[in-house]
Amino acid sequence: MKRPCVAKYVRRAAVSLIAMLMTACATHRHAVNVEYPQLSANLEYDGILEERTYRCSVEELTERRMLVYLPEEYYKSDESYPVLYLLHGARGNELSWIEKGDLLPNIDSLTSAKRMREMIVVLPNVNQYDDDIDYGKSRIKGAVESLFETDGMVEAAFINDVVGTIDSLYRTLPDKQHRAIAGLSIGAMQAMHISANAPDMFGYVGAFSAMVHPVLRRSECSAFYKDFKDKQEIQFATPPLLYSIMIGRCDFYYPRMRCYARYLDKRGYAYELSTSPGGHQWYNWEEFANIFMQRLF
Repeated sequence: MKRPCVAKYVRRAAVSLIAMLMTACATHRHAVNVEYPQLSANLEYDGILEERTYRCSVEELTERRMLVYLPEEYYKSDESYPVLYLLHGARGNELSWIEKGDLLPNIDSLTSAKRMREMIVVLPNVNQYDDDIDYGKSRIKGAVESLFETDGMVEAAFINDVVGTIDSLYRTLPDKQHRAIAGLSIGAMQAMHISANAPDMFGYVGAFSAMVHPVLRRSECSAFYKDFKDKQEIQFATPPLLYSIMIGRCDFYYPRMRCYARYLDKRGYAYELSTSPGGHQWYNWEEFANIFMQRLF
């Protein structure tokens, strides 16, 4: 006799929970769709930080934003500069390297000490979004979303959308010898595959705590992510000037990256592997970026 009553209350609880989640999601999306998130007003840096939006060629998405860090004297000279494209990971966006990785003061310190060459550093948003509402003005995606939705669409558009926009707006040295790409975690995987799909574009590749392949390979991403080994064979026929793998020895991707390094050894591909204490954490990625930037150009 009690079962129908219990079932009724269970149904009511389930309906209430679904309604609460729908309301919360609707409120969240409305709030983040108002304007782009901004950096702290207290941020100090010597160079020139610019915000750029560009027309996005990914279907159903109108535009994206990226941040561009220019040398302090950029607008006082006619010099052209090499470019580093630095990609975020899961639970990140174009602000992450600045907010969590202390990127700008590190660049300032290294350049003032003449430990790295002056360059343009580009921080794009490389999350996959379904449409303008899902994008919500560069909303940060959760780790699970990022893992299961990385499908190659953003990566396939990267050369046209991001590199093309930068080369059209700034005084760049637009060749392989003066172009670098690096990233952390999922961003490292994206950097590896973007460079393999465009072997004439990037002379420097940095993979920090990298995934090697996407978790899911939906049909629309197959052309971009499939045949990685074949694409690498072409890439390393005229190898990058630097192919750098960096990872913490306690990182959960560490065993997989050791296997990847053995594969590169077997094929005779030139690369560098650097390990450090610690795991999948920002203090590692910040140091990896600092090391990598000193090796560029």
